[in-house]
Amino acid sequence: MTTQFDEYFVLAGHARTRDEAIREAGELLLKNGKVQPEYVESMFDRELSVSTYMGNHLAIPHGTYEAAKYINGSALAIIRYDEPIEWDGEPVNVVVGIAGKDDSHLVALGRLAEIFSETETVDKLLKAKELDEFAAFFHQDAA
Repeated sequence: MTTQFDEYFVLAGHARTRDEAIREAGELLLKNGKVQPEYVESMFDRELSVSTYMGNHLAIPHGTYEAAKYINGSALAIIRYDEPIEWDGEPVNVVVGIAGKDDSHLVALGRLAEIFSETETVDKLLKAKELDEFAAFFHQDAA
């Protein structure tokens, strides 16, 4: 998506609930050394204050502003779910856990908005059979 971020992709996530999906994305960031455990916990605090459901099968869980000090490096944890997860009454098939240092996450958020604004693109992304095919959607230059 952008060279400012490390990206970690999972083609078939295991979570079945919103909280499990937040945990799965947070643990992927934690496992790769991009955040500290406190950041993952703050992702739940953020969700309690405002839903990170964005529409068109996408949720972008992230930590609170106060938890930015627990980010070691900017990264995206991009996980697809074959079966939709109910997220505040809406279906979510792609969860993007985000940890951004400074304002570097704004570019990534803009690109995600472009990708998920087109229903046809989302349909193709959800049908991707291979990890490389799925990841390619996030690496294509904006039209």
